[in-house]
Amino acid sequence: MESKLTKLILAGAFAGLIGGSAVLAGQEIYQNYQVTHSKVLTEANTTKNMDSSDNASTAYTKVANAVVSVVNFKQSGSSYTESSEGSGVVYKKTDGSAFIVTNNHVIDGAAKIQIITNNSKTIVADLVGKDSLTDLAVLKVADSDDLSAASFGDSEKISVGQKVLAIGSPLGSEYASSVTEGIISAKKRLVNTDDSSSTNYGGSTVIQTDAAINPGNSGGPLINLAGQIIGINSMKLSSSSSGTAVEGIGFAIPSDQVVNIVNKLVKYGKVTRPAIGISMINLSQVPADEQKSKLKLPNDISGGVVVYKVNDSSPASKAGLKKYDLITAIDGKSVSTQADLREQLYKHKVGDKIKLTYYRGTAKKTVTVKLNQTLKS
Repeated sequence: MESKLTKLILAGAFAGLIGGSAVLAGQEIYQNYQVTHSKVLTEANTTKNMDSSDNASTAYTKVANAVVSVVNFKQSGSSYTESSEGSGVVYKKTDGSAFIVTNNHVIDGAAKIQIITNNSKTIVADLVGKDSLTDLAVLKVADSDDLSAASFGDSEKISVGQKVLAIGSPLGSEYASSVTEGIISAKKRLVNTDDSSSTNYGGSTVIQTDAAINPGNSGGPLINLAGQIIGINSMKLSSSSSGTAVEGIGFAIPSDQVVNIVNKLVKYGKVTRPAIGISMINLSQVPADEQKSKLKLPNDISGGVVVYKVNDSSPASKAGLKKYDLITAIDGKSVSTQADLREQLYKHKVGDKIKLTYYRGTAKKTVTVKLNQTLKS
């Protein structure tokens, strides 16, 4: 008889990544695919301390000319047909060019991309690079007086209950530069999703907010009241597993993740990720009886990532990891979930060596693992 742990794996308990039409714990998550006409700074700054002059109006004014509409055109014979619209934000201006971050799904499949500035100027954009796993893309346009560059704040410094603004083009450029206000509901919400090809990569850690994020807002900035980008709006939860409509549950990719990815896209045009070569599941997803019978962990261990399969000739295999080992830290930094593991792992590059802490039964072990390249990006 299959164990409960095996059934969890076979049932797709592996968490997936932001992308495509997604499922979150049986709930519908809609990324804001926009069909509206028929069908830096390159480092995150320490977030500025708020003062009495910081409010929604001043924050919006600081970034308004950095926010753009992004128009995706498909080719139809010898002409181009507008397919969808989203949002983006200028984060860097240099050498006569302005660089814009948006969502990958906003520009996916585009034969031509245009941006529309806050002053209604239309500019053709070049695609610098895109990354489907994080749902981010970078565009480049000729610099213009119509454009200003917004700066990144540090998403590690945000707090639950903090006021934020979402800016973008809900329902397309007709409503460009619309702004909604809300609060941060969670700093690091794990969303377990499958992408459109049902590929699983591990859960994504995102900022949850109740600021209204509507179709067309995708790719626009979530900002603090100091006018700094703390996230890139990406998707919303619109119904529960029972079909009950819900409001005020939107998600943004944290700025610290955004900065890391856009810098790689500008430099390389793509993102190469390190891998250790395992299939895994969160400890919290393993039934208590199986934790006791198969994992045999110390009683005080409540979090971590269970190794379910070790790929042949992988870094994990070479380091001696085995099925049912429980990973709890990378380089001394705690790992409680797949999202934690991925977050720590992706701070490294292919060829780096990491210190991986794990439990095999009650025995705590540390091993050095040399990272290789993931097979899929």
